[in-house]
Amino acid sequence: MARKSPKKSASKSASKRKAPAARKTSAKSRAKASAKTVKKSAKPKADASPATELHEGDPAPDFALQRDGDSVVRLADFAGRKLVVFFYPRADTPGCTLEAIDFTRHLKQFEQAGTSVVGISADDVRAQTRFRDKHSLGIPLGADGDFQTIKAYGAWGEKSMYGRTFLGIIRTTVLVGADGRVARVWRRVKVDGHAAQVLEAAKAL
Repeated sequence: MARKSPKKSASKSASKRKAPAARKTSAKSRAKASAKTVKKSAKPKADASPATELHEGDPAPDFALQRDGDSVVRLADFAGRKLVVFFYPRADTPGCTLEAIDFTRHLKQFEQAGTSVVGISADDVRAQTRFRDKHSLGIPLGADGDFQTIKAYGAWGEKSMYGRTFLGIIRTTVLVGADGRVARVWRRVKVDGHAAQVLEAAKAL
């Protein structure tokens, strides 16, 4: 009987040893592909759904949100009072910081006009608390991570920056009357002088 060539046997053994490694790599690739699919499917769908178009005279949409300091701010907390709700894109960014500081600076005058002020963004409670503490803000800051209140008040839509178009929070302020109805809406707000303008509208209401 002819003996098997030692080289062939060694070659077969090597290929047998390599086979599990190939299967392992393949399994790793499948795991990565699966993770990508999970990430895609887990992405919030809030980006795609449209915002409500809010008009003067409409009932103010209800809300109950976690806020800075981990308590809760509700529309019902301000029943029978005028209320300013301002929506800002992101806590502790330049424009949003100036706006929140400006509303805080006018807070005593808003109180004298029988008006409360609330700020809302999609930032989480920790970010809102840091924002409050860093700039000594005296306004409740609601954390609307699922965008429901933001959209209900029409503060969501198409934006553009550096030639790129995307969906996001549009800087918006809503003045609610003591009757619980929308009295005034400011969209695509310019920060400079805005709080003073809203204060005048609240005094006149």
